[in-house]
Amino acid sequence: MQQLKEEIMNYGIVLPGDVLKVDSFLNHQINPKLSAEIGKEFVRRFSEKKITKVLTIESSGIAPGLMTALELDVQLVFARKKKSLTMNSDVYSASVYSYTKNETNEITVSKNFIDADDHLLVIDDFLANGEAAIGLAKIVEQAGATVAGIGIVIEKSFQPGRDKLIEAGYDVESLARIASLKDGQVKFVEEMTFA
Repeated sequence: MQQLKEEIMNYGIVLPGDVLKVDSFLNHQINPKLSAEIGKEFVRRFSEKKITKVLTIESSGIAPGLMTALELDVQLVFARKKKSLTMNSDVYSASVYSYTKNETNEITVSKNFIDADDHLLVIDDFLANGEAAIGLAKIVEQAGATVAGIGIVIEKSFQPGRDKLIEAGYDVESLARIASLKDGQVKFVEEMTFA
């Protein structure tokens, strides 16, 4: 997605440890026009799939997930990283390790919001090691529901997440695939090298 790549090149900051900081437009301050286009692009890429809900994880996945759900005219469900006082014990849960935060969270979704006949499109802002996407997929499977696909805004293709998800049988679409962050430079995987 060219508009997303331009935002990354213009406003993304490469930090030590292969971290790409995109908080000026994606996951702290949000560019709403870009988010709307991200939602449209996910809908285009998954147009052949039956999707009844979008599932993401708080908080960085909410903006792209919401825009995708809006385009699809379906509900957005997000997994919570911390259990609220209003949430009872009737939840689906999975442990997710965050590479950038160096912490493990127990993510939860109320059983009221995912049914066995749901087909969920999983959306997340980043794919590195695949932990968040795999955790969300586990929640879908606990409900007896179907993962319709996994949509990622920015993928670090030099890390193993994509391969893990493909090997597990998931359909993965990433809007920007990064081949390298070496020497503080963002290098993208060429569009023609993947379907």
